[in-house]
Amino acid sequence: MKTPVTEMLSIEYPIFAFSHCRDVVAAVTNAGGFGVLGAVAHTPEELETDLTWIEEQTHGRPYGVDLLMPKKYAGADKGGAQRTELRTMIPDGHRAFLEGLLERYDVPPLPPAPRSGDAPKRAGLQVDGKSMAPLIDVAFRHDIRLLASALGAPPPWLVEQAHRRGVVVAALAGRVKHALAQVEAGVDIVIAQGTEAGGHTGEISTMVLVPQVVDAVAPVPVLAAGGIANGRQMAASLALGAAGVWCGSVWLTTHEAETSQAVRARMLAANSEDTTRTRSFTGKPCRVLRSEWTDAWEAPDAPAPLPMPLQSMLSDRPRRRVEAISERPGSRAAELLSPFIGQVVGQMNTVRPARRVVLDMVEELADAWQGVDDALSAD
Repeated sequence: MKTPVTEMLSIEYPIFAFSHCRDVVAAVTNAGGFGVLGAVAHTPEELETDLTWIEEQTHGRPYGVDLLMPKKYAGADKGGAQRTELRTMIPDGHRAFLEGLLERYDVPPLPPAPRSGDAPKRAGLQVDGKSMAPLIDVAFRHDIRLLASALGAPPPWLVEQAHRRGVVVAALAGRVKHALAQVEAGVDIVIAQGTEAGGHTGEISTMVLVPQVVDAVAPVPVLAAGGIANGRQMAASLALGAAGVWCGSVWLTTHEAETSQAVRARMLAANSEDTTRTRSFTGKPCRVLRSEWTDAWEAPDAPAPLPMPLQSMLSDRPRRRVEAISERPGSRAAELLSPFIGQVVGQMNTVRPARRVVLDMVEELADAWQGVDDALSAD
């Protein structure tokens, strides 16, 4: 295939795979697509390990890294704050609310953390320049071909550094005005993400958003995101003017994904109407599978979600407690599982290798285009 992004990044298929799992990133890149590692919760040491491993598996084929770069977050007025300071900004009432929710579903505390100084540290959600700088340094020490900003336009200094190293910069947009701001910031690719997508999303559908963004930012190439998991949806995206597709949800049920058995089972059984948008995980609207957790945060007696990154700091350990026990027989913890997932979950009903997903998309794309051509040429 030949589109502006396949030529820009020297890839065979304009299929971009956003994943927190390095195995998925490598598999998609090796299949001719473009794997992008979501690294917002990595420590620098973890990122160094994962990027080294990806490069060992892909043998020079291109891949990228994705980070969060929002303009609005707690501590933004001073460029970020230490996590110890941020923890003091979380109200006791919010902690008590979550503890009560876990108690109702019989979710026990996590075991005590190891005392060894060699115990791994959790980075948590990192959104400010101070926290991201070490990750960016690690990324630039490796042979990445793309750096993506998942929330907001990247700062000018980052775009300048990336371009100086020959790294393509991309950014996600849920509105036309956001896409225009990203082009003004100097990004090379705009990712128009509709509300159908999993994770952080806006309110405009992919079908409506993509052609508007394409027209607004031309000649900057646009990737379509949100509700794309097969070749027919890819064909529709290209027909809307996109130069490729950015997919996230579809990789969560692949063989390579690190998805737990309990979460995978929920995804495979879910319908498209089973997702919802909530601020209860990160403080910004995220599409997830609806659960007792999301319902509890919508109840009249629930506290208002905190701004990013306070809400993620509040919810991180409780979510790990839920995941740790969710596969135990008879546990009610599974009722609280709300993985990030898009509305396309309704068609994710099989487990396939990531490579097979890529090849199936390409084959179905060809069939879809042939069908359109046949319809147009019919007497």
